[in-house]
Amino acid sequence: MLPVTRRSTLFLLAAAGFVSGASMRATDPLLPTLGHDFGARVADVAMVLTAFTFAYGLFQPIHGVVGDRFGKLRVVSIAMLFAAVAATASAFSVGLGGLTLFRFLTGMASGAVIPLSLAFIGDRFAYEGRQARLGRFIAGTLLGQSMGPLIGGLLSDLLGWRAAFVALGGAFLVVGVLLGWEALRDDDRGSGIFSAPWQRYGEMLRSARARAVLATVGIEGFLFFGAFGFVGAYLKQRFGLSDSLTGLIVAGFGVGGVAYSVMVVRLVKRLGEAGLVGAGGVTLLACFLGIAVMPAWFATAPFVVLLGFGFYMLHNTLQVRATEIAPAARGAGVSFFALCLFLGQAIGVSAFGAVMDRFGYPGPFVAAGVGLALLAVGFRRFLRAHPVGAMEMPPRAS
Repeated sequence: MLPVTRRSTLFLLAAAGFVSGASMRATDPLLPTLGHDFGARVADVAMVLTAFTFAYGLFQPIHGVVGDRFGKLRVVSIAMLFAAVAATASAFSVGLGGLTLFRFLTGMASGAVIPLSLAFIGDRFAYEGRQARLGRFIAGTLLGQSMGPLIGGLLSDLLGWRAAFVALGGAFLVVGVLLGWEALRDDDRGSGIFSAPWQRYGEMLRSARARAVLATVGIEGFLFFGAFGFVGAYLKQRFGLSDSLTGLIVAGFGVGGVAYSVMVVRLVKRLGEAGLVGAGGVTLLACFLGIAVMPAWFATAPFVVLLGFGFYMLHNTLQVRATEIAPAARGAGVSFFALCLFLGQAIGVSAFGAVMDRFGYPGPFVAAGVGLALLAVGFRRFLRAHPVGAMEMPPRAS
C-alpha cells in the first residue's frame, strides 16, 4: 500500500518548482545591466546564464542517486537551502567571476528540485493517476519559468539587479524550510543503500525499454528546443518587433503549458496515453508549420500558445514513463531522463543555430515539426506495445 501524502507536501513541491524555474530565467533580462555594472560585453556576461544551465544538467546523475539513498523529499529541501545561500551570495558579488561561480552553484542545487519531485510523486501515486498529479506539478515550474524574466526585470528596475537575487534567495529559503519540516513528518527515508552512479545508470542502459524512453526524450529535446529556442529571434527579425513584444509572444508557450496542466485529468480520461501522444505530435507539427508560414506577427501568437499545449501532451507522458524506468530507484531514473533531455537540448540549439544561419528559419521549423510528429508516432506504438509493468527493472541492493 502506498504511503499517505499530504496535499501540503505536493503544494510545496510545486512551489519549489516555481522558485527553481524562476531562478533559471530571472537573469535573462539582466544581461545589459550586469554588463554595464561590471564593465563587460553582454556576450561575456552571458556566461552567467551558461554557468547555471551547465551545472543544472551536469549534476543530474548525482542528484538521482543521492535522492534514492537519503530520501527524495529530504534532498530537495536541502538543495533548496543550499540554493538559498548561493542565490543570496550572488547579490553580493563584486565581480563577474564571482557572480558566475555563485550562479553555477545555484544551478547545481536547484537542478535537484524538479527530477526528484517527479520521482517522489512517482513513488507515492499509482500509475493510473500519476499523470494528472505530474501535470499539476509542472504548472508551478512553468509559471516560474514564465514569470522569472518579469520578476528579475521588475526588481532590477525598481531596486537594482542585486535585489532580484536577494528575492530568489529568500524564496529558496522559505520553501526549503517548509519542505524540510514536511520531510521530518514524512516517512520518505530513502533506501539507505548507495549505488555508484555508473552502476545504476548502466543497469538502465541494459534495458531496451528504458533506452527507448531515454532516446525519445533526447530526440524530443533536440528537435523541440533546438527549434523553439529561435522562435523569438525569428519573430524579431521577420516582423521587426520590440524585445518586450517578442518576449510576450514567446511567453505564450508557458500559458499553453499551464492550460494543459489544468485540463490534464480530462485529457487523460478521454484520450489515454497513446491518444495524448498522437494528438501532441499533430499539434506540434501544425504549430511549427503555422509559425513558419503566417504572414503577420499577431497570427503567430496562438500557435506559440498551442505549441506549449502540444509539447506537454507529449512530454508529460514521457515524464510519466520516466518514473517507471527504474521503480526501485526512481530518483536515478528520472534524473537520467532529465540529463538526456538536457543533452538533446544543448546539441539541438547548436545544430539548429548552424542550420538556420545558413538556410533561414522556416525550413528548420517545418523540419522540427515533422520530426516531432514522427517521434510521437513511434512513441505511441511503443506505449501500446509495452504496458507499464514491462518497464520495471529488478531492484539491485548495491
